[in-house]
Amino acid sequence: MTGERRLGRPRSEATRTAILTAALEELDEGGYAALTIDGIARRAGCGKQTIYRWWPSKADVVLEALLERAETTIEIPDEGSLPADLAAFLQATFRQWGQRPTLVGLMAQALLDPVFATAFKEKFLFRRRAALRVVMTRAAERGEIAPGTDVELLLDVVYGVLWYRLLLDHAPLDERAGEQLAALVVRATR
Repeated sequence: MTGERRLGRPRSEATRTAILTAALEELDEGGYAALTIDGIARRAGCGKQTIYRWWPSKADVVLEALLERAETTIEIPDEGSLPADLAAFLQATFRQWGQRPTLVGLMAQALLDPVFATAFKEKFLFRRRAALRVVMTRAAERGEIAPGTDVELLLDVVYGVLWYRLLLDHAPLDERAGEQLAALVVRATR
């Protein structure tokens, strides 16, 4: 035998999808703090052991579910200009305000658990940064960003505003905020 074989039953895509869907439904109904592996398993119609075999914690289940949701609900726009692309991306991102309790819960988990923190950064935070970097790279290729502009700092500005408002809930994260932040970043690229 030349290939490695994993022990146990193969992972069922239907069960995986049911678990991730159940996790999102449980989150929508009760929030992150009330979410339990028992509740996810009951709703998904599987055993807790199945969930724990594939994910080490509820935070890891939620992380995978949110990744899939973000990939399908926040597309990388290509409207032909930095102002339009950035506004579309940020408006779609900020439209996810309803996920605030979940994202705050995941950030809290990341602060408490260094292993989860690494997964959260690499799988979620850095992927979302990479999506925005695509928008900025296209704009640079079109000549819309001045040479020498620190694009990484602008990504920090965007996600700094996002996380600051998510964590403190002191100001709205809505489409208007997305428009204003997009305009600020566009001004900084000139």
